Amino acid sequence: MILFGLDRLLNEASLRKPLQNKRVALLAHPATVTNTLEHGLDAIAALDDINLTAAFGPQHGLKGDKQDNMVETADEHDPVYNIPVFSLYGEVRRPTDEMMDTFDVLLVDLQDLGCRIYTFVTTLLYVLEAAAKHNKTVWVLDRPNPAGRPVEGMTLKPGWESFVGAGPMPMRHGMTLGEMGKWFIDQNKLNVDYNVIEMSGWQPDAAPGYGWPLLERSWINPSPNAPTLNMARAYAGTVMLEGTTLSEGRGTTRALEVIGAPDINAREVLSLMEKMAPQWTEGCRLRECWFEPTFHKHEHLLCHGFQIHADEPSYQHDRFKPWRIIALALHAIRKLYPDYNIWRDFPYEYENDKLAFDVINGSELLRQWVDDPEAVASDLDAITTPDEEAWRDVQQKFAIY
Repeated sequence: MILFGLDRLLNEASLRKPLQNKRVALLAHPATVTNTLEHGLDAIAALDDINLTAAFGPQHGLKGDKQDNMVETADEHDPVYNIPVFSLYGEVRRPTDEMMDTFDVLLVDLQDLGCRIYTFVTTLLYVLEAAAKHNKTVWVLDRPNPAGRPVEGMTLKPGWESFVGAGPMPMRHGMTLGEMGKWFIDQNKLNVDYNVIEMSGWQPDAAPGYGWPLLERSWINPSPNAPTLNMARAYAGTVMLEGTTLSEGRGTTRALEVIGAPDINAREVLSLMEKMAPQWTEGCRLRECWFEPTFHKHEHLLCHGFQIHADEPSYQHDRFKPWRIIALALHAIRKLYPDYNIWRDFPYEYENDKLAFDVINGSELLRQWVDDPEAVASDLDAITTPDEEAWRDVQQKFAIY
């Protein structure tokens, strides 16, 4: 039986002893639940030996009610527990001095997706930096990385740090949030009191979940467009579509599992992908599909595309390459439609002077490969594989499980 960090904190009074006589805050979202699906805020508030004085919410809010991307959440007051609820994706993304004054220990319990661009990773870094400045304590109540241990993608390059790029890590980092906190502290030389309440029983390479305890725990959206384990597995690739004119499925029931547009022939795209790099499409199935977004890009237009299926018997987590699949799809579109307007130029996550696709990828290198008509798969592997191998050493150094 697997127990997440929150479960262990609730079940084992000895773990809570250091919190006695301390003011405690919780950073959480809708997936912050116990093994009985009770929200962590309610469960912690019910404990007699914890003094809960504040709560924090990341992007999409503590309630997870902000449907679209890049929609800010306001601070509020919890009427049940009579505590402030501070937004770390509103007027500020870093906790202010006044926010830090409301607690002694911050419990961080966020379900991550194992991808650099998922902003909960950056929020963890920001609260660690603030805790170091204010001499506060941070505990991560650890949860699984649903994408498992595989590593994929180029390392973010110096100067490309952003709210979707907290440091020099690949797109798919293969670490839990607790492990990531250890790396942040080492990488940024932070002097902070840090503790991880570890999971028990997590087996990241075990079937059928390969990261997520599929038969033991319900999947709950950590953000509104993260409704399935399949999305969590595909996200390290499909999230790149946010920086393109192609739909990533927002406005459908399969957001961030599909790619498409009204003016492409997906059958031709899939055929060319298979010719160019069949080794990149292994470990999953790519199914031609049609969809019509009800909002967002290509609203009410029929899109031709394909869906990534990493949730059926052919799935092989160690061969699945979502980042390369989407890179390959974009390269195929560029070859089939040389003048296609792929790159969406708009302010992205508070970055106004760089292309969104480059911000997402932490450099211009992937876009340059996509746009080069002479580029082949081995060219991208040549600049990416060394980064992936180097990160696996980092991953092993900071592994808890």
